[in-house]
Order: sequence, then C-alpha cells, then structure tokens
Amino acid sequence: MLPNSTNSTNGSEEVPPCSRDGDNRLGAQLSILYYFMFVFSLLGNGLVLFIIYRFERLTTVVNILLVNLVASSLIFMSSLPFVAVYMQISEWIFGSAMCKIVFSAYYMGFYSSVFFLTLLMFDQHLAVVYSLPAAHVRNKRYAVISCVVVWLVSGLACIRPMLSLNTFTYLNNSIHCDYYPTDVPNMDVVIYAGFYIQLFVFFILPLAAIIYCNVRITITVISTRIASKFKTVRLVVVIILLCFICCTPFSVVVVLLEHGPNSCEESQKLGYALQITRNMAYFYFCISPFFYTLLGAKFQDYVRQLLVKCFPGMRKDISLPECSPTTLPTKNPTNDKTLACNA
Repeated sequence: MLPNSTNSTNGSEEVPPCSRDGDNRLGAQLSILYYFMFVFSLLGNGLVLFIIYRFERLTTVVNILLVNLVASSLIFMSSLPFVAVYMQISEWIFGSAMCKIVFSAYYMGFYSSVFFLTLLMFDQHLAVVYSLPAAHVRNKRYAVISCVVVWLVSGLACIRPMLSLNTFTYLNNSIHCDYYPTDVPNMDVVIYAGFYIQLFVFFILPLAAIIYCNVRITITVISTRIASKFKTVRLVVVIILLCFICCTPFSVVVVLLEHGPNSCEESQKLGYALQITRNMAYFYFCISPFFYTLLGAKFQDYVRQLLVKCFPGMRKDISLPECSPTTLPTKNPTNDKTLACNA
C-alpha cells in the first residue's frame, strides 16, 4: 500500500508521508493464515465435490449451485498463496502476467461466491415459501441459466483489474502489482463510480436479498409450524449471522478508505481495521461451501458413512442411518431405496 500524504496547514511546510508500516506488518503476519485457508478450502471443498459426485445426481438446483459455489471458492482461494507471499516480502515476484491473472481470479472468485450464496438462499426461499408454485421454476434449466449469468457478470467485473493491473517499480526499487497510474482524463471519476457500482451490485443487493429470503423463510416456518423445517431455519439464521459478522465490517472499512481518511491517525486505524476485517471475510468465503453443505442432515449421514467405510473401527462410535447400516448409498438408479433413506 502506498503511503498517504497530507497537506500542510500553512501551505509552505512539507509534511512527511503517513507511515503505514504498523498495519502493513500486521497484514504480513495475518497473511500466514492464507496458506491454511487455501489447504482447508482444498480439503473441505474437495470433500463436498466427492460427496456430490459419489452420492448425488447433478440434476437438482441445489447440487448445481453448490458445485458452482465450490468452484468459485476454489478460484478465490487459489489467489491467496500469491497474495500472502506478496504481503510478506512487500514485492511482487511472479511477473506481470501473473499479476493480472492472480488478481482477476481473486475478484472473479470473490464476486461469484457472493452471488452463488445468494442464489442458494433464494432457492431455499422458493422451496419453503412457494414450494408448489415454484416447482416448475426450480429445475436444471433454471439453475444452469442462473450460473451462466453469475459467471458472465463476475467476468465483466474483472475486466477493469485485468486491463488496469500491472507491475511497476516503486521508489525503493521494489516491484509492485497494483493499478498503474494513468494520465487518462477523468479516470479517477470512472474508478470512483465503478467502486460504488460494484459495492451495490456485489454487496448491498445480495445482502438485501439474503435478508429478505431468510425473513420470509422464518415467517413461513413459524406460521405453518412445520417441524421438519425448523432445522432449515436454524441453518439459514446461522449462515446470515456469519455473513453479517464476517463480511459487513470489511465492506464498511473499504468504503471509509475509499472516501479518504481525514488524518494520518485515522488512516492508520483504518489500515489495522482493514487487515482484521479482510481476514474475517476471507475466512467466511473459505468455509461457506463446506459449512452450507455439511450442516444438512443428509450430507452429515454421507460423511458418517464415509468415515465408517474408511475407518471400520469407528463404527461403534458413529450412528448410521437405520435404513442403510452397512451399505453406502450411491447415485446408481438401481439403488433408489437407499437413496430414499437419505433424502
């Protein structure tokens, strides 16, 4: 991050640049977590993909959206090891092409993850609130079209970083990967407007949709007293609370930084806040596919059966579904009875 400068009070005396060494050091230390997030994301999302491949059919809306959410999470997490190295040595060592590729993947994964989480919430909303009227909408065609639109919108949002990001040598002869300074007229206005468009499209709008869907789901379950759906309410409440706790502070800090701090002290405080809240948001996107999937009772049964098959000695400590105590369910159509037990 480039140091900020402040104007002098009398117009003649120069004021030294605002030191950001403290929050940059904190960011470098916290970036060690990126390696663990990357490994955890590979293992967790790999397990989700294996469960869907082994036990499920890729024909339901939920499974199609989950696979795409896993893909977006992996794309985002694949950029974090490069970002961690960049933050720790304060220099970009991977070349100009990788500068564009890594941060384009970063934005692509981040934006698409937000949309796929929103689509999952919206689909759950349709299933609970409009179960019968929405049956014709919740099909494979609807899911595929929704996913294509999400990837297209996320890809369009990556055009600016792909074109603008580049490597350049700074004052201390270190190489940085950042938005390259340009003399194009009114470019600052374009960047400023683009920031708020992205803030609205990729944060405010999805968050409002998630809140609306969760409120409608909760009201419907409570009013109809559907006992089997109370677990769904607990799940969506936990998900939205996590989203609020992990993502909202990061967005608020980014907005405050975009407006520009009024003093060096404020800039430093926001710098520390950015490092902490950014890691909270990253952690949420790391666990979201794994968390969303394995909180479901059906997927918990699949994991328990996988554990028993891989480690037979754990059988006495793990309770299995009564309908299939010894046989793992598969997506084979001839095994419909076992599949029904775990539906």
